[in-house]
Amino acid sequence: MKKLILVFCILLSFLSSCQRKKGESSFLPPSELQPITLGVMPTLEVLPYYIAQNQGIYDSLGLKFTIFPFYSANDRDAAFQTHQVDGIITDYSSAVILQANHHTNLRLIQKNDSYFCFIVSKESNINQLKQLKEKNIGVSRNTIIEYATDLLLDKAGIKSSEINKPEIGQIPLRLQMLDFSQLDASFLPDPAASLAMDNGHRSLVSTRELDIDFTVTAFSLKALNEKRREIELLITGYNLGIDYIKTHPQKEWAQVLVEIGVPENLTGLIALPAYKKATRPSPEAIEKAVNWLKTNHRIPKSYVENNLIDTTYIPSELITMQ
Repeated sequence: MKKLILVFCILLSFLSSCQRKKGESSFLPPSELQPITLGVMPTLEVLPYYIAQNQGIYDSLGLKFTIFPFYSANDRDAAFQTHQVDGIITDYSSAVILQANHHTNLRLIQKNDSYFCFIVSKESNINQLKQLKEKNIGVSRNTIIEYATDLLLDKAGIKSSEINKPEIGQIPLRLQMLDFSQLDASFLPDPAASLAMDNGHRSLVSTRELDIDFTVTAFSLKALNEKRREIELLITGYNLGIDYIKTHPQKEWAQVLVEIGVPENLTGLIALPAYKKATRPSPEAIEKAVNWLKTNHRIPKSYVENNLIDTTYIPSELITMQ
């Protein structure tokens, strides 16, 4: 019965997505659809995509969708720039860097939901933010990790020059360095944050408390021009994946969390983001990222954001919904 309900929901969502223009369908027969690929990090914002893939939603839509996991933003972005993947889940500052410094032709099509925890080592004796002075805080340069770290230091009244910020791009390596007391603190996404806390480290604050909007799905202009209908179906499946998460007990899809990297003993304890259906990326968040990058001399002062957001995939009436 559940499978019949799921298929019915898919058909309803599919039919509604086809009404973009009078008399024009956005659907191609499965034999004519091209494969589509997405590069992701092992973080919880990817869960709706994984659920849609695992539960056969994309198969039902006739879409051949492949997820490629990466463990550092540099590796993910390199794969994107060399067209090894059609799209990536990224953050606003990373997207601006790609456009401003690498002249990469990309567009942001939707927000994703996630959060990062600021984890302090159990050996660091850090209990308050003001104790971060002269500590080693691991960052991934020019990404949300460094952006959130700078914002946190600013709130604590600490200058960036008063701490050490070693660049540790790989998430598993930052976690390992915390375990071996080679770092005092770092922002980590889940499931790495939950692994760290399970090992005895502590979270002082998260990006949710800091009210940072940062995760987005981006595609190359090439993919947007050549695979529009495939990307539309990808978004449809993403939304149906969120429906599935909200209407099925976690025990039915706990194995998907394991695929992302959550240990089996933590699948029932991990705090999921408040997933919302696909909405447009935030111009305000892009502006904040640009200002931060310019202040820190990471992009040219002359850079002007150039149509980074694609507004054609998410209908305007959905912006304030959900």
